[in-house]
Amino acid sequence: MGPRGVIAMPGFVYAIATMDTKGIELAFVASILRAAGVPVITVDVGTLTTPSIAADISRTEVQAAASIRDPNDASNDRGLAIGAMAKSLTAFLQQEQQSGKVLGVLGIGGSGGTSLITTAMRALPIGLPKLMVSTVASGNTSPYVDCSDIMMMYSVVDIAGLNVVSEIVLANAAYAMAGMATSVLPERQSLPALGMTMFGVTTPCVTRVRERFELDGYDCLVFHATGAGGRAMEHLVESGLITGVLDITTTEVADEIVGGVFPAGPHRFDKVLKSRVPVVMSLGALDMVNFGPMESVPEKFRSRRLYIHNQQVTLMRTNQEESREIAKWIASKLNRSIAPVTLLIPEAGLSLLDVPGQPFYDPETNKALFDELTQSIDITHDRKIRSLPFAINDPEFADAIGDEFRLLTQQLR
Repeated sequence: MGPRGVIAMPGFVYAIATMDTKGIELAFVASILRAAGVPVITVDVGTLTTPSIAADISRTEVQAAASIRDPNDASNDRGLAIGAMAKSLTAFLQQEQQSGKVLGVLGIGGSGGTSLITTAMRALPIGLPKLMVSTVASGNTSPYVDCSDIMMMYSVVDIAGLNVVSEIVLANAAYAMAGMATSVLPERQSLPALGMTMFGVTTPCVTRVRERFELDGYDCLVFHATGAGGRAMEHLVESGLITGVLDITTTEVADEIVGGVFPAGPHRFDKVLKSRVPVVMSLGALDMVNFGPMESVPEKFRSRRLYIHNQQVTLMRTNQEESREIAKWIASKLNRSIAPVTLLIPEAGLSLLDVPGQPFYDPETNKALFDELTQSIDITHDRKIRSLPFAINDPEFADAIGDEFRLLTQQLR
């Protein structure tokens, strides 16, 4: 990528903690940042007692951003207080970021503080430096990071005073933030960006589509359809970084409906279909539900058609009832679309496993999916369905995706 250059724009690193319990520690982080020549603003998001050290931005000022009073005035429930403060901090940081004041955000906290601060971090744009020093960063961080680019640093010891370990960890966090906040990557050629969803069993299709659009001068961003992948793509659409979507692999919906390990989440498609960017959608890998190792498959599914993809992933073939429910769920989303969208149906197969001779080949189950979609989706000028006599990984189907997307973009000009 080449050497990084020093940033010239004014702004601050916002150092955040519940300063009724983490005031001394946050002041230490701020002192390291200032010694490194980085302007810093400390922010208190405490919900308990008076802060041990005064912050540059008080909790009252944070709450004012969302017109929320001190949560202790409204409830003695700490969970409710943390939730209210998280909303306030989100509104506050968004206002500061939109004003061009934020170079980066550094938070420190235990489980409650981590939940509070990362809620606000997730609402900030991809690429803005975000670092969370946390006592829970060595476990499952997905509830805190989700589909954002938050950097999690394990505190090793509890954040309860300064000692030989905590000083090293907190100093390293401050220096890491200083590096991120005071430098920028070299400028790269600006290309229109396309978001694409892919699974291993739809790789031939997505690869052919990606290579052709790259030749056309697009920046192609491929997202692994593992639940977080779809949400990450939609977050970038909402941020304005993606100007078109090829949602080829919608398998996350099968896991959402049936109970697999890669669920789409209840809001999948919403941001894209409200964005007005052109969308071509297909049904990639909707022939399967994902589970972990074979022993993790729920007992009620043990008699179903299962396929061991690898030691960590077991796939289950969807049945007709599940396929109809999947179709209804997708249709309910598409029928509220604002964006121009075309759904392409690969009549001959949904994945590499759903073609003649492969374990998930089941035309009758696919027909239940296709019939429900065509019956449930309201066709309009900007919402269309096309059925094609190809499997999803056939070259002809990949080419049809490209042709349809180009047609949609031409209609928007």
